[in-house]
Amino acid sequence: MLLRLFVPLGALFSLLASVMAFLITYSEYSRHYKEKRRAIRTSLQADIVAFLFFFTLSIIAGLLLAKMFGTQ
Repeated sequence: MLLRLFVPLGALFSLLASVMAFLITYSEYSRHYKEKRRAIRTSLQADIVAFLFFFTLSIIAGLLLAKMFGTQ
């Protein structure tokens, strides 16, 4: 039951975290790289890593809380 709650919430907040990671890294790397394509590529990599990290973290949290409360 808790996992059904944590997956959509995790997806939503992971998406938000990945957009923010992209914007922050693009802002910084666009100053260092003359090519915009390289800055975008590096920022997209940070975007994907942030999404996967926070989504995985939310699923693990959902599983642990479901196990702690015995609501599997």
